[in-house]
Amino acid sequence: MTQAHLPPTQNLPVFQAEAFVVSEGANLGDPIGCADDLMLDDVYRLSAAAETDRLTLNVLDDTHFTVAESSVRGQPGNSVHLDCAATFMSPDGQTTDTLVLVEVDAMGHIAQTYLLPMARLAPRTNYALVGIDTENLRTRIAHLTCARFTRGTHITLASGAQTPIEDLRVGDRILTRNDGIQAIRWIGEATVRAVGDFAPIRIRAGTLNNDRDLIVSPGHRLFIYQRTDRLGAGRSELLVKARHLVNGETVIVQDGGFVDYFELLFDTHQIIYAEGIAAESMLIDTRSAPVVPTEVSALLTAHTDAGLSGLDVTETLLDRPDAAEILRRASTR
Repeated sequence: MTQAHLPPTQNLPVFQAEAFVVSEGANLGDPIGCADDLMLDDVYRLSAAAETDRLTLNVLDDTHFTVAESSVRGQPGNSVHLDCAATFMSPDGQTTDTLVLVEVDAMGHIAQTYLLPMARLAPRTNYALVGIDTENLRTRIAHLTCARFTRGTHITLASGAQTPIEDLRVGDRILTRNDGIQAIRWIGEATVRAVGDFAPIRIRAGTLNNDRDLIVSPGHRLFIYQRTDRLGAGRSELLVKARHLVNGETVIVQDGGFVDYFELLFDTHQIIYAEGIAAESMLIDTRSAPVVPTEVSALLTAHTDAGLSGLDVTETLLDRPDAAEILRRASTR
């Protein structure tokens, strides 16, 4: 199988079920489990020593996943099922949504159960189970993979004018890098707690020659054209995830509160301009498809990556505090 035909993968920061155990209630001493075994009002606590590990999944379609070869957790090839969403309430009244995933071996036996928190869970804190949901689970995970801009981001129109993303409408004509002027086909919008993998990344003005601060979702990919291959990627055109540029100074995680995210969808995957620099639009694939309304995706059956595949930069090349500065210099001289 060639790289071009490998299924897309999705990295999820998970706890093993044994790290999140009932401390009060009917299932006292039991770890988080499947929906059929959960009891409302049971109180859970996260182990003080618990840390998340990356569970990497091959996304075969909207509902089928297997453990990828590169996964830290799980046995490669095992199936993984989305069992339920569990909502917990802490003593201060804050609610936290989580997803329960179940890994199944070749014999059909449960090999491991995982908890995917959609916001931060604190150790030694009581969390009462207040909700169990077995619907729309795929959509919740899909949001983690989408390329999303935040409210206030200025997008370059066909005219060259820059307009805040929240003022855009379906049909508006946007300047793209590879295909000239393209019309917006769909705009997604969601407000989420800005924590964990939902906390946006702020790229301060000038860091990548951007006019103003650019704030995007962690997995959002920026397009970099290197005039000189200073990074050692072996090519001039690169796609770089915002999270891989975090250095605590010019590129930071903006954690806390809530964030308004927007997704822009075109007939094909595009590189557009946000705050003056090139960034991707939303790509419909098996990971992100559940986010898009059926009536919209049905009209975009030919949606492709428009020749952008193979441009991703590995995290290893970017694992240095000056990665953003190297890319800035590489793109200017």
